[in-house]
Amino acid sequence: MTATTTGAGPARTGPARSGVRPGLRRLAPRPALLAASTAAVAVALVPLVYLGVRTAEAGADRIAAELWTSRVGLLALRSLALAAVVTAACVLIGVGASWLVTRTDLPGRRLFAVLAALPLAVPTYIAAFAWVSTVDRLEGFWPAALVLTLCSYPYVFLPVAAALHGADPAQEEVSRSLGRGGWRTFTDVTLRQIRPATAAGALLVALYVLSDFGAVSILRADTFTRAIFVAFDLGFDRTGALVLSCVLVALTVLLLAGETFTRRRGARYARLGGARRPPARLRLGAARWPALAGLLGVAALALGVPAVSLARRLAAGVSRPGALTEVLAAAGNSLTFSLAGAALTMLLALPLGLLTARAPGPLATALDRLAYLAHALPGVVIGLSLIFFGITVAYPLYQTRWLLALAYATLFLPLAVGAVAGAAGQAPPGLEEVARSLGRGPWTVLRTVTLPLTLPGIGAGAALVFLTGMKELPATLLLRPTGTDTLATELWTNTAVGAYAAAAPYAALLVAISAVPTWLLVARSGLLEKEDRR
Repeated sequence: MTATTTGAGPARTGPARSGVRPGLRRLAPRPALLAASTAAVAVALVPLVYLGVRTAEAGADRIAAELWTSRVGLLALRSLALAAVVTAACVLIGVGASWLVTRTDLPGRRLFAVLAALPLAVPTYIAAFAWVSTVDRLEGFWPAALVLTLCSYPYVFLPVAAALHGADPAQEEVSRSLGRGGWRTFTDVTLRQIRPATAAGALLVALYVLSDFGAVSILRADTFTRAIFVAFDLGFDRTGALVLSCVLVALTVLLLAGETFTRRRGARYARLGGARRPPARLRLGAARWPALAGLLGVAALALGVPAVSLARRLAAGVSRPGALTEVLAAAGNSLTFSLAGAALTMLLALPLGLLTARAPGPLATALDRLAYLAHALPGVVIGLSLIFFGITVAYPLYQTRWLLALAYATLFLPLAVGAVAGAAGQAPPGLEEVARSLGRGPWTVLRTVTLPLTLPGIGAGAALVFLTGMKELPATLLLRPTGTDTLATELWTNTAVGAYAAAAPYAALLVAISAVPTWLLVARSGLLEKEDRR
């Protein structure tokens, strides 16, 4: 079997050449999908537009005075350096762990598939809280890099492991049959197969590090997000916060542009058809035990330290008078806000996901990139922008759960769009074409055929948005209704004053709730399937 390369972008395969797309494009009126998608992106971009308007009101002289300072340059260097260090470490850990789990005879592979993904359920501020409460005087750049790496490498592990799980093993077998050793096959064939997944995961990590607030604040690492929050919340310097936010937006735009440029020029190996079969497992031999020790070490640092720290303080925190009532109230608020955010996000994501899958082209690509730009903004910028927007434009929404839900929709829209588009793209087009041939209108086909086929993707997107909404801290701190606390905000409040025992119940419950959708995501990736050795 020969390997073929195809462009990574959807626009490379036009509707007229696919043989599948023409029927799919008639699923619903394209103008209606395009209009709904444009409206969804416009809603998601409200904070970004308002941020630009309010910054421009400060005037060019004030903006220049805030912008051209050594502090801004130092913050930019530190933020980019932190993103680079964490991204490189996450790629190393994520690719290595995924290869060990999917391609070798490592003992307990299915267990490690779960353990390697579970740090996704641990918010960075909980991990930072656990490390600070365990190790005295832990602060600065490198502790922040360590904590962010341990929390972020699943963003690389999950897509790369899924890519390796679904890749055609014949290409690697052909390489070895031609006399190439295991290492050369890995570098020349395997890495090229997983290159798009690795690049996507690395981009998510870099954007996540640039937007992180919890870990860098607790560990006192000076980055843009911490400086923005301090300028607004403590220094009451709104103009300075706005200018810093715009600089951070510019950095994220550069990252997105670089990723888009790489994706267009990149290539990936495509499986030419046939049923997927499990690959031949590489025997590690004497390297089995060092590899096992390495994965156990990563799991101990990423999961063991938070677990031990929370367990040590959990009993004392729950035994406080009124603690259980406060924890349950905060949990109820977290669930309510996250569910509202997930509902609004999925409502906005559905037309854009269908447009991306059914009518790919320049307009769909542009809308997808704009939605991704909003996702790249940190929660502190979104919260700051929506505060100004709520006070001056949409005051009835100010201090309500729906303004917070709008923040969640802005931050997490691309996660939901990707899930919907992936499921819609895998739906058999023949069923829709048959329904149309029987006289059903496009909206009837959408309601009775496409949406039921897309429900798995809708469910996965809702679970992912719910998970990230439960963990979101800075936007929740800024936008929650007065007198209302969540698990994340109560944890932050107690950690800020060193009340680690009081913070433990909130942290433990937040991790426990977040672990459920994380496990579902692992199960959907196919990594827990038993191999058929017939």
